[in-house]
Amino acid sequence: MQLAQLNVAEALYPMDDPRMDGFTGPIEVINALAERSPGFVWRLEDDSERDGALDLRLPGETDVLVNMSVWDDVDSLYHFVYKTAHAKLIRQREDWFVPMTQAILVLWWVPDGHIPDLHEANERLQHFRANGPTPHAFSFNLPFDEAGQPMTPNFPKKDCA
Repeated sequence: MQLAQLNVAEALYPMDDPRMDGFTGPIEVINALAERSPGFVWRLEDDSERDGALDLRLPGETDVLVNMSVWDDVDSLYHFVYKTAHAKLIRQREDWFVPMTQAILVLWWVPDGHIPDLHEANERLQHFRANGPTPHAFSFNLPFDEAGQPMTPNFPKKDCA
């Protein structure tokens, strides 16, 4: 099994607005860092010339940006998100994104080699928002292992959004 993740955000400004440069400017570097990170398997990309799937949206949404990837395990994803240059973007997200009152991240297990689509990812996000963490959809704060059992992560939960 491999770990899929979806995170979403609603931008304060259009992607080509100069106020978004702090987010859009380093995205190619951050994506390249992800691709070189231990445990990385795949990330969602679009057909545009811009890197980062900045033109993709959740099904039925026009304003909600998506980021989706697959990793070998929870620890690998956690390390990339919170222990690399990516963490700086997380700390600055209020500069570019609307504060959301619902969960913006969901994790779930997929069979090796399975590439999730946005419909699957949205279903997992909606399940997580409605039911909280379960083996079907969870977060870093209460992760589940591949067998559906709550797991004790090898990282401090204080870092997790």
